[in-house]
Amino acid sequence: MRRIYLDHTATTPLDPRVREAMEPYFSELFGNASSAHSYGRQAKSALEKARAALARCVGAEPGELFFTSGGTESDNLALVGAARSAKANGRTHLVTSRGEHHAVLDTCEALQSEGFTLSLAGLDEHGKVSPEQIRALAGNTTSVVSIMHANNEVGTVNAVDAIASAAHSSGALVHTDAVQSVGKIPVNVRDLGVDLMTFTAHKLYGPKGIGALYVRRGTGLDPLFHGGGQERGKRPGTENVALAVGFAAAVEIACSSMKEESARLAALRDALEAAIKARFPYVMINGHPSDRLPHILNMSVDSRKMPMEGEMLVMNMDLKGIAVTSGSACTSGSIQPSHVLLAMGRDPETARATIRFSFGRSNTEEDIGYVVENLGEVFGQMAGDKMNTEPFGSSR
Repeated sequence: MRRIYLDHTATTPLDPRVREAMEPYFSELFGNASSAHSYGRQAKSALEKARAALARCVGAEPGELFFTSGGTESDNLALVGAARSAKANGRTHLVTSRGEHHAVLDTCEALQSEGFTLSLAGLDEHGKVSPEQIRALAGNTTSVVSIMHANNEVGTVNAVDAIASAAHSSGALVHTDAVQSVGKIPVNVRDLGVDLMTFTAHKLYGPKGIGALYVRRGTGLDPLFHGGGQERGKRPGTENVALAVGFAAAVEIACSSMKEESARLAALRDALEAAIKARFPYVMINGHPSDRLPHILNMSVDSRKMPMEGEMLVMNMDLKGIAVTSGSACTSGSIQPSHVLLAMGRDPETARATIRFSFGRSNTEEDIGYVVENLGEVFGQMAGDKMNTEPFGSSR
């Protein structure tokens, strides 16, 4: 059976060039970057070269980047560390949106047990957060405003620069989760105007288990962990040099080929979207029509026209050899409707009957026809005699 991977927002395969860059640091270059001898100095040099490479790709200074175990830890460090630091100055209010990744939403909710209050900005019908909302919600007690750069489920890109300007007018710090956007679209921390930014390696054909947090110089940030002085005291623990080297290699490869690869992925996404719209009139496309990532296409079956057992869509596509998901990989095991789609105004049944396609380097034009034909078969099988399957199967 033919197999097609269309879940590159969940994770990506390790690029062979990245593996090659990492391999020496699993063997002969095994030193601890905190050691003073030659083995340690070799490791420290590789670590700092990796940090500098990441900094160049996002417009930061090397000293403003801190290695973590991944996007979730970076989000936690940004929110908890900045909020606790600002609490001493009477800033005990947080602002985020209803469409954030749970690494942000759950962390903000957890901070309420420490005396913080939380305001949630809504999403428009395309999944955007408006700067005007942020300006209205943020006040002189707001410590951190956290709004993602690009939504991981529907691909909508927020105007983070305008959001940051609105938040800064109240004196709040601004964090953005850019896990899905770095390496896909241009990301520059100076242009965005943010104080903190999360990104990670495994969405970019790098290794799992490593991420980074950008912290603008001068930003207050309490560490989550204690027990060592690594990462300038912000993230103690022996650094994983091999993963840092792999992270840097992956980001450099992605950024150097971003213009051409993003255009290629956008063409594949647009071709699939056009085919779905033409063939399946019961399907709704989720996300902004233009301000979106090049590789994500999110669609739902409109429950007003055709009720469907949404949790079976992904499983039946998998039986056809097509790997897709219903939303965030961190929550796709749940049968609950997407909180992002609910915030965009979709009803629960439509939100459940959702597929997210996310393209990557392995995908080609030949995949489009195969996906559309098998999607039609899945729709027909699931709908049974509850519908006239002709509109799904026709090409008119």
